[in-house]
Order: sequence, then C-alpha cells, then structure tokens
Amino acid sequence: MPVRPIIRFPDPLLKTACAPVTAFDDRLRGLATDLLDTMRAAPGVGITAAHIGVLQRVTVIELSREDGLRTYVNPEIIWFSAETMRHMEGSVSMPGFTDEIVRPKAIRFRYQDMDGQVHEAEAEGFLAVCIQHEVDQLDGLFWLQRLSKLKRDRLVKKWEKAKA
Repeated sequence: MPVRPIIRFPDPLLKTACAPVTAFDDRLRGLATDLLDTMRAAPGVGITAAHIGVLQRVTVIELSREDGLRTYVNPEIIWFSAETMRHMEGSVSMPGFTDEIVRPKAIRFRYQDMDGQVHEAEAEGFLAVCIQHEVDQLDGLFWLQRLSKLKRDRLVKKWEKAKA
C-alpha cells in the first residue's frame, strides 16, 4: 500500500475529533496498512488516521520491529494511574520538534481489533505514553495543547520560523 502524505501543523484537521469506525472490512485493513507504511517512512512510533486526513478512530503503534505492531480501532482510555512520568513527545505532523509532557504512567484502555472484537488491556511506561498521545489526537487534541501556553507559543514560533 502507498505511503500517504502527512498533514502538517497547524492544519485544522489535527484539532478535529475522529468518528468511530463502524465497518470492519478491507477498506479498514488498507487504511491500517497505509498508516503503518506512512509511519515507518516518517519515521515515527505511532500515527493516527487523522495524521493523513482520515477522520476515523484508528491508530497504529510500533515501538520497535521486535516489539511488534499494535493496531487499535476505536481506542478509549478507561483508567489512568495517579503516578505520572515525564517523556519527550513530538508528532509526525510537526517533525523535528519535541518537548516534555507529563502523563499518567499506567493506563487501562478498551479498543477493537481489525475484526471488530472488543478488548481491554493495560499499558505502562513508554507504551502508555504513546497510547495516550494517539488517543488525544483521535479526540482532536494535538500534543502541543498539553504544554503550558509559554512553552507552546515558543515551540510554535520556532516551527513557523523553520517552515519559512
């Protein structure tokens, strides 16, 4: 499948909540394959359908090839730990720019697989951070919105200068 163009910040689609997937068919499988190919080419460890302009609740995460591919359809976080961790985050829609975000260290989440079966799972550490980051994006919350206004304004100014 093809590598698709990634939309760039500040495209308004990045602030748009994605619709739930209702059809678990070959089109969904094609979308997931395109997401994987696009993410690997970016490169990145996670990508949502919103990053390529498709407003559906689909994300793929691949922390490493050895760790394996995870595809989550209609993911939702149902529990957050009180314990937090700091991690450098960025986005395939804003390549080369990162900043430190504080997030819950562990989560429990519900999702559907490519066949529509519902699952619940737990994650902690880097995987938990990645899932939270991608679910935020599916909800229309671009990662910059997790920064203080001062940090966000500085980063946006640097981004605009780099694009010019």
